[in-house]
Amino acid sequence: MIIREAKIEDIKQIQIVRNAVKENALSNPNLVTDKDCEEFISERGKGWVCEIENNIVGFSIVDLKENNIWALFVHPDYEKKGIGRLLHNIMLDWYFNQTKKNVWLGTAPNTRAEIFYRKSGWKEIGTHGNGEIKFEMTEEYWAKNN
Repeated sequence: MIIREAKIEDIKQIQIVRNAVKENALSNPNLVTDKDCEEFISERGKGWVCEIENNIVGFSIVDLKENNIWALFVHPDYEKKGIGRLLHNIMLDWYFNQTKKNVWLGTAPNTRAEIFYRKSGWKEIGTHGNGEIKFEMTEEYWAKNN
C-alpha cells in the first residue's frame, strides 16, 4: 500500500473510486468532472491517493480556497483497512501546515462517514447543502490530538 500525492494522470482512477462508493454517492456522476478534479488537485489545494498493486483504491482532496475537505473516499472493496484514516491524517497534516484556518466538510447523516468524522474529532456546526451535516476541525484541536 502506497500513499502519495495525486497527479493529473490519476483522475480517471479517482473517478472510478468516487463513482463506486455506496454512501454519499453522487446523484449524477457528471456533477464532478475530470476538470473539477484537476482544478482541485493542482490549483485550489492538493490531493492524495492510496495505491495497491498499481490501482487507486482511495483518495482525499482538500481545498485551500474554500477551506474545505472536497473529497475523502475509499473503494468499497477496500473499506475497513485503515486507508481512509491514513488519507485523512496526511491531508489534515498538510492543510494545517499551509494555514491555521478552520477546515470544514459536509457529509450525509446516518452514514459511516458521519461516525468516522465524529470519532476523528470533527465538531458538528450545522447543516450544508441538501441536509448534509456540516463539520469543522480546528488547527488547535488537530495539533493537540494528533
